[in-house]
Amino acid sequence: MLEPVTDDGQLRRAFGCFPSGVAAVCTAIDGRPVGLVASSFTTVSLRPPLVAINLRHESTTWPVLRTGRRLGLSVLAEDQEEVCRRLAGAAGDRFTGTTWQVTDEGSVVVDGAALWLDCSLHGEVPAGDHDIVLLLVHAVRGRPGVAPLIFHGSRFRRLGPGSHT
Repeated sequence: MLEPVTDDGQLRRAFGCFPSGVAAVCTAIDGRPVGLVASSFTTVSLRPPLVAINLRHESTTWPVLRTGRRLGLSVLAEDQEEVCRRLAGAAGDRFTGTTWQVTDEGSVVVDGAALWLDCSLHGEVPAGDHDIVLLLVHAVRGRPGVAPLIFHGSRFRRLGPGSHT
């Protein structure tokens, strides 16, 4: 049966039962890429075209990232686990060893991703120890034949054979 929530670890393990993709959210600030990864990416609305990510209040990257005119959201591909680890790592040059492009609008997208979105900040909603960040989608390029990187049970996983054709 269901158990009462007693601590953060229990809740983290429970939330880990839900698989998610991993998205890099990046922009260019003074000509240099700035970015982070979020495993909480979700679609929100078609009209207007909105997506959402959830970010911890303690993030030191988000206050810098949010100042970019445009934000590139790259849903990482299944072979980009190392890219994900670098972008999720300690602040510094997270982009070393990662190939990326900057759009004319200033968003940064990661080469090889399964999906790219060019977005702008639409709104932020405080929610517990995180903020729900709503992004307005201006442009999109999907690669349906490229399987996404999956995060489940506190580790990276891959879709099964034939599940992404």
